[in-house]
Amino acid sequence: MLVLGIESSCDETGIALYDSEKGLLAHQLHSQVELHALYGGVVPELASRDHIQRVIPLIRATCKQANIELNQIDGIAYTKGPGLMGALLTGSSVARSLAFALNIPAIGVHHMEGHLLAPMLEEKKPEFPFICLLISGGHSMIIRVDGIGQYKLLGDTLDDAAGEAFDKTAKLLDLGYPGGPKVSNLALEGVTGRYKFPRPMTDRPGLDMSFSGLKTFTLNTWQKAVKENDATEQTKADICRAFELAVAETLTIKCKRALEQESINTLVVSGGVSANREVRAKLDALMAKRKGKAFYPRLEFCTDNGAMIAYAGTQRLLAGKAEELSFAAKPRWSLEELEAI
Repeated sequence: MLVLGIESSCDETGIALYDSEKGLLAHQLHSQVELHALYGGVVPELASRDHIQRVIPLIRATCKQANIELNQIDGIAYTKGPGLMGALLTGSSVARSLAFALNIPAIGVHHMEGHLLAPMLEEKKPEFPFICLLISGGHSMIIRVDGIGQYKLLGDTLDDAAGEAFDKTAKLLDLGYPGGPKVSNLALEGVTGRYKFPRPMTDRPGLDMSFSGLKTFTLNTWQKAVKENDATEQTKADICRAFELAVAETLTIKCKRALEQESINTLVVSGGVSANREVRAKLDALMAKRKGKAFYPRLEFCTDNGAMIAYAGTQRLLAGKAEELSFAAKPRWSLEELEAI
């Protein structure tokens, strides 16, 4: 089955063609980073308008890249939620209209299921069951995965997600947008140990997480440096280093607990923050010590992309799942609501 995937949940327009026998054939991605940088974050109305301008040209470019005509496509997968309502409706309406015109089935995909299954695009795939650490700008979740659609939420963030905390820390330090990569890059120049940040919620049982306190700790540390006339670029780098270590070690502690609790020794890490070097290093060390295995998407598929939507949609279409002509975006949508296949 040849499936066209459309991702438009936030600030990236992603298009991909996935063949159930040949794998990923082509993918295209347009990022709106430059558009939103002026405002220091995503502006929903601007995001929706940009998706409208980009989605059709990207579909054409992806088909050209794969040397595929639209009438050869067997199905369409699109991001149904969660995400920004206007952005979701853009991709959904284009997908449903195209499916109607081509008389082929279409399926709405859960954005986080796409991230969760992104490592399946690689040659070496994780086997079920596994623990998934799903870390992005809007979500930080630990999930037990027994199959596609068989998800048990073990831990969630009580406030800021890990990626959101990175972005807010960057804003506090005036590093610009997008914040995550800027904090990570500056952390490479930081001195380890100059500052010691807390590891939130690791001194109590459970798998829930909280990262808003790290943002506050960053603010207080920086304000103290300013007061002491020590507001230098090196101080910023040292704060970024301490912040990044705190996030990475907190996530590692929580993953270790989840693996032990569920008696599983395979870890999947996905979402935008899974590209972070320190997070990967800490989790790789954890799994090496346990003689287990950690799986990640390739870096280009850590952030939002059409390939993960095409893959997840293909699995559901192959199982005979499709949706009626009418459609509705779901800006809030629990993974546990999905039907197992």
